[in-house]
Amino acid sequence: MRETELEPPPTDADLVRDRFADVFERHYEHIYAYAARRLGPDLGEDVAAETFLVAYDRRDTFDPRRAEARPWLYGIAANLIMRHSRAEARRYRALARGADPGEGPDETDAIAGRVDARLARARLAAALRRLAPADREVLLLVAWAGLNQQEAAAALGIPPGTARSRLHRARQEMRKALGTEGPGPNEEEAP
Repeated sequence: MRETELEPPPTDADLVRDRFADVFERHYEHIYAYAARRLGPDLGEDVAAETFLVAYDRRDTFDPRRAEARPWLYGIAANLIMRHSRAEARRYRALARGADPGEGPDETDAIAGRVDARLARARLAAALRRLAPADREVLLLVAWAGLNQQEAAAALGIPPGTARSRLHRARQEMRKALGTEGPGPNEEEAP
């Protein structure tokens, strides 16, 4: 066997330190998708790009014991998104009014299923806007970015128990907005 066959594939820690372009390739689309859902495609693109600029500048602060850079990158993106909170608030207000800020008038909205979906989206957007920013951040990292509670806690630099409490409160508000009280299928009754 050759020596290269025995080497494991590089971890994100290796890439952050030695080949940052590979970190960008591996994670950019996910960071962009998360930022675009929060702020719209234009600001999302700016935030995603800025996330990687900040990460590159701070690559020496990345903890090499972490197997993945994903929570670290989402933490940077979350901080940048908070700076754009006014734009996010405008987006939620537009969604709550039933308008999608990214699309023009749509004549097919008369279809009952789409109307119901728009009403639910409006209620959820209004509920998201009412959430405390810290609760909203944990919820969206879990729901939109696909992080688990531990990763969301790491991304935000908070204890896992705090992330769990914030997520529980946020989920309760979302259920209330949809009229479905009680714990979800994968949740316990209390935080």
